[in-house]
Amino acid sequence: MLDTLIQRLDNFNRSLGRGIAWLTLITVLLTFVIVVLRYGFDWGSIAMQESVIYLHALVFMAGAAYTLERDEHVRVDIFYSHMGPKHKAWVNLLGSLLFLLPFCLFTLWVSLPYAANSWKLLEGSREAGGLPLVFLLKSYIPIMAILLLLQGISLAARSLKEIR
Repeated sequence: MLDTLIQRLDNFNRSLGRGIAWLTLITVLLTFVIVVLRYGFDWGSIAMQESVIYLHALVFMAGAAYTLERDEHVRVDIFYSHMGPKHKAWVNLLGSLLFLLPFCLFTLWVSLPYAANSWKLLEGSREAGGLPLVFLLKSYIPIMAILLLLQGISLAARSLKEIR
C-alpha cells in the first residue's frame, strides 16, 4: 500500500512537471514576440507582458513539487552527498516532517483565505489593459503548497521505507 501511494504521488507530480515544463518554451516565445513587437513595431501590450508573469509564476509554483520528486532542489550538501542511503533517508524523513510539511501546511493556511478573497472579488489587474485574472495568479500559491505537501508525503514515505 505504501509503495502504491509513493508511486501514485510521484507519477502525478512527474506528469504535471513534464507538462508544466512546456510552459517555459511558451514563455520564451511569448517574451520574444513582446520584444519584437515593442522594438520592431513600437507596439506593446500590458496583457501580453502580464501573461509572461503568470506563466513564469506557474512554472515555478507548479514545478516545485516536480523538482522535489526529481531530487533537484538546491541544497547545501557538504555532508549529504557523502552519506549512505540510510543516512540520506533519515535526513529526508526528518527534513520532510520538521520543515517541508509544516511549511506547506502554514503556506496553505495563510494562502487559502488570500486566494479565496481574490476569487470572491474576481480580482483583476490594476493596469489598464491588463489581465482580469489576478485571482488565478494568487491561486498558484495554495496549489504549490498542496503539490509540495503531496510530494513531501511521498518523500517521507519513501524515506521511511528505506530506513526499514
